[in-house]
Amino acid sequence: MKPKLFTLIIIGAFISLLGVVIMQVYWVQNAISLKEEQYNNSVRIVMKSVLNSLIELRNDSTIRHLTAKESSFDQKPTISEIIPLTLLDSLIKTETACMRVGEHYEYMIYSRRNQQIAMGNVKNYPEELFLSEHQQSIAALYKPDDYYFSIYFPEQASVIFWQLARWMLLSAVFLLVVILSFWYTIYTIIRQKKNSQIRRDFINNMTHEFKTPIATISIASEMLLKPEIISQQDKARRYAQVIIQENNRLQNQVEQILQIALFERDEAELNVKPCNVHELLQELVFAFQLRIDEASGKLTYAFDAQHFIIDADPLHLYHAFSNILDNAIKYAKEKPEIFIRSTNSHNSLRISFQDKGIGIAPENHHLIFKNLYRVHTGDIHDVKGFGIGLYYVHKIIQKHGGSIKVKSNLNKGSTFVINLKSAH
Repeated sequence: MKPKLFTLIIIGAFISLLGVVIMQVYWVQNAISLKEEQYNNSVRIVMKSVLNSLIELRNDSTIRHLTAKESSFDQKPTISEIIPLTLLDSLIKTETACMRVGEHYEYMIYSRRNQQIAMGNVKNYPEELFLSEHQQSIAALYKPDDYYFSIYFPEQASVIFWQLARWMLLSAVFLLVVILSFWYTIYTIIRQKKNSQIRRDFINNMTHEFKTPIATISIASEMLLKPEIISQQDKARRYAQVIIQENNRLQNQVEQILQIALFERDEAELNVKPCNVHELLQELVFAFQLRIDEASGKLTYAFDAQHFIIDADPLHLYHAFSNILDNAIKYAKEKPEIFIRSTNSHNSLRISFQDKGIGIAPENHHLIFKNLYRVHTGDIHDVKGFGIGLYYVHKIIQKHGGSIKVKSNLNKGSTFVINLKSAH
């Protein structure tokens, strides 16, 4: 997929997801507004039902008879005589329970003319009751002085929230699932794209690495077939040695790739036996000395460990050390300077490989041991490799029950420290 098209797809998907989120928030806000309106309508129904019940009782013959007994035509009945407080309280309790608008409320009947409370259940919210949006005139019951019936629900917002909580939670869960799915999809695509690029680089590098020894072997073989070369034993021997060296190099590269494949499937087995690490390091120094000399470099060592016998696979351990030294030479600034040291620490054998090369940025330290990962080398374009060397080293050290760490900064060299469990 082309980078531009890939970017457009991501942008389009992100805009679509943002649109879904905005629409979801919009519908939730609408749902809250509708629920508030529904709640207010329920409260209005409660108040109208209470007033209608009082009017019916007021018009009832028994109530009229009781009123006539207690009041004369010349004396105006009080509001408490028209609306008994216990009856009002009972009616409100019944209607609020029926409409499910909340059990906690305060109410009153007051005069708007002089803001005097005539009756009610006023405890903690007198100001809220005067300003409440839930008010009804009681002119049908008691006309003088412009009396109003007011009720206030302190837990109105909480009641509305819990009525919507299930749907809001369900909506939030679905939205979260969509967002996480989108993030995981984009993350997977980017990771697959990156892995694809890494594998493509690996194949290109592998082709180059294999091509060089194959071409060298081919040329040397052709030269050996020439009669004038066959007659000269020194030249023939030199070309044969070139073939053997390049063939061994090719075999080592193939073997390393095969071992990595076994590690990936967790099928690699070690041939563990007592191993003299100092002898192994001496062989390594001897093998690399020629390359160091050709580069006009310096390879020094100090084998200070008193206990250097460990249970290990000598072949794999040798290849692991070899990979570290090979990188130290490849990534040298000019002339490679390498120092190898062995010490003992807490029943373990510690081996450090220190160089003065180009170094590794701290942000790449946790990446260098990953499979197929190659650190960006800036202007150094002639350094080839598979990107599996340090991954192989890390796996081998892990298989031996050890650990490997790197200390490095750009342009200040690198130090790889390996800790292996000592056999003594």
